[in-house]
Amino acid sequence: MDFFIILKAIILGLVEGVTEFAPVSSTGHMIIVDDMWIKSAQYLTKHAANTFKVVIQLGSILAVVITFWDRFIGFLGLGPLGKEGVQGNGRLKLLPVIVGLIPAGILGVLFNNYIDNHLFSTTTVLIGLVIGAVLMIFADLLGPKTPKTETVDQITYIQAITVGLFQCLSLWPGFSRSGSTISGGVLAGMTHRAAADFTFIMAVPIMAGASFLSLLKNWHYLTAADLPFFLAGFISAFVFALISIRFFLKLINRVKLIPFAIYRILISIIIYFVYF
Repeated sequence: MDFFIILKAIILGLVEGVTEFAPVSSTGHMIIVDDMWIKSAQYLTKHAANTFKVVIQLGSILAVVITFWDRFIGFLGLGPLGKEGVQGNGRLKLLPVIVGLIPAGILGVLFNNYIDNHLFSTTTVLIGLVIGAVLMIFADLLGPKTPKTETVDQITYIQAITVGLFQCLSLWPGFSRSGSTISGGVLAGMTHRAAADFTFIMAVPIMAGASFLSLLKNWHYLTAADLPFFLAGFISAFVFALISIRFFLKLINRVKLIPFAIYRILISIIIYFVYF
């Protein structure tokens, strides 16, 4: 396989890994590199090309699991006693996550086909990027100055359902799952870091479920010749997601959401001039 084909897979993995969990919309960024994507995938079938996007997303999911490994082990009640996410408390701490998943989970099942068939366009992504940016600015300006909820363990069920309702906005392409949920968490009285932690933890079952279903559906379209391309993209997405998640979590309480909102507006302008 051509070296430049592998390089493009690595670049696409980089775009996925860096943007999937930052509140900037990975969908919007994938549109920007769409020309590169089409040229990269000329030798792939349509189904294999779509599956590649799923595979690199799995790399990003794995990065979240590694970052919050103790937390996920704690959810299973397997964590060592005396540690955060401990045995015995783990399942109780999982309940707010489940509550937060319910609204978007229901709407996603009900409207999945409509979203896939009608909302994945450059125009809808632009709308999502701009309105999402406005929401993030309002969250920073209107959220409490001294949030009471500083960690995931302090999140109430009311806050969890509030974040879950805001997550429904991310079903609109370009809105950004992390942008909508962190905004909702901040408005509900959580610190930016607590909202980000909760957002990333909630993302794992949603993204993993959707990705594995898509992978299972399209698995028979793949060939052994596709493996280097897929593997390069997966590893790239995993490595860059791992770096960007840890960097973002250290940064978010300090810079908050407005800088990311400004960046989204700039990206929207770029997309507009490139595609219109």
